[in-house]
Amino acid sequence: MAFTQYTYPEYIPDPAHELIASTLDKVVSGEIKRLMIFAPPQSGKSELFSVRLPAYWLGKRPNDPVILSSYAASLAESKSRQVRNIIESHEYNLLFGRYARRTTPPIETRRDSRAVNHFYLNNPYRGSMLAVGVGGPITGHGALLGIIDDPHENWEQAQSRTYRERAWDWYRTTFRTRIWEGGAIILGMTRWHQLDLAGMLLAEQASEWTVLRLSAIAETQEERDMNNVYIGLKAGVDDPLGREAGQPLTPSRFSRQALDELRRDVGSLAWTAEYQGVPRSAEGNRFKRQWFEIVDSVPIHAKRIRYWDKAGTAHTDNKGAATAGVLIAKTDDGMIYIEDVVRGWYSALERERVIKQTAELDAQKYGRGKVRIFIEQEPGSGGKESAESTIRNLAGHSIYADRPTGDKDTRLEPFAAQTEAGNVKLVRGTWNHDYIEEMVAIPNGTYRDQADATAGAFNKLAEKRDVGFMQGKAKY
Repeated sequence: MAFTQYTYPEYIPDPAHELIASTLDKVVSGEIKRLMIFAPPQSGKSELFSVRLPAYWLGKRPNDPVILSSYAASLAESKSRQVRNIIESHEYNLLFGRYARRTTPPIETRRDSRAVNHFYLNNPYRGSMLAVGVGGPITGHGALLGIIDDPHENWEQAQSRTYRERAWDWYRTTFRTRIWEGGAIILGMTRWHQLDLAGMLLAEQASEWTVLRLSAIAETQEERDMNNVYIGLKAGVDDPLGREAGQPLTPSRFSRQALDELRRDVGSLAWTAEYQGVPRSAEGNRFKRQWFEIVDSVPIHAKRIRYWDKAGTAHTDNKGAATAGVLIAKTDDGMIYIEDVVRGWYSALERERVIKQTAELDAQKYGRGKVRIFIEQEPGSGGKESAESTIRNLAGHSIYADRPTGDKDTRLEPFAAQTEAGNVKLVRGTWNHDYIEEMVAIPNGTYRDQADATAGAFNKLAEKRDVGFMQGKAKY
């Protein structure tokens, strides 16, 4: 921060900027190797990590090259030009250049290599700065500091699965491969989508990253825990600035009143993603959040079905479709209770173990044979073989294969109607949050494995022909 204010006297920091700057100091010292910074638009984050930091880094570590990338090459080059101007400024020369009191050669740009897309420091230093757009070429160049400043240009671009996958592939196959061993990576961005570049990285390697999620308005601890868990971070982490709920992030730039006006103008979806750093799927038009009443228990006397929607392809990286097993109970008065959801990204072997373990736990709690189990059978011989394998695995339990017909939305509609009518309740559990989020996002959400399993279980409970039940008792 001292360097920033010395080279940019007009810069007025808020506590948030002090925090970002002190965290960037740890990157320079090597204490932090992977850093994500989520902050609202126009909050002053880019000035620190993509303009002042590269200049300061090259002053402190002149032999360690820098790569700066943004959604457009022109923007990256604009930042690079600002960095070059700082290095060539009088103030910088007093610190690191020809007027500095130092025993090593002055740090300056090479006069024959000053292009804004790639400039070098003078001999004997090997430091340089390369500026590229996301998706652009970096072949032949390496760095010990890689900076990505907003990989997605706007909301529309971030909602495009094609573009998100292109940015993800570029990061893995191009950008990441150019960072040398021991190098640091900084990703600073406004969040746009659950599976934007930050979301993909958190899904795969959250434990490797230091994350500053700086919400525009401070949340309560309960809200912060819920939001952190939702995006793949840990619960129990205080607001990084120690703010009380409701306090603004950068009061010198945006007051609470200004933020409230922004929230009204941009809408809840953009506000939650861009300003609070918690991107969610757009709520759909079929389920409403307030329909899902949460209760503490269910009458023991009820018909129960556990329905499994198995992922077509085994996943272990929290991406793609998940396997979900939803337990639904229907009481004599017609009330429907979602009692439990087991959901995860498993290998084929792990999946069968989890399904069997769940069946045993259900049998212990309700009695063997009291919970009917259905497995959705996918079309084709592969789907049949998979279902048959699970049935063999659950020998001794009341288990059946189900071959549903019709499209997913049509199959879900009877359950949706009962939910809207107030006849569906959720039993309190840690799974409630993810379940509700998935349901209210239909049909816009990324996933719907829990919804498909719910539809399967509900429709089986609604059938007049009670498969597996004889005179009120389960057959097994």
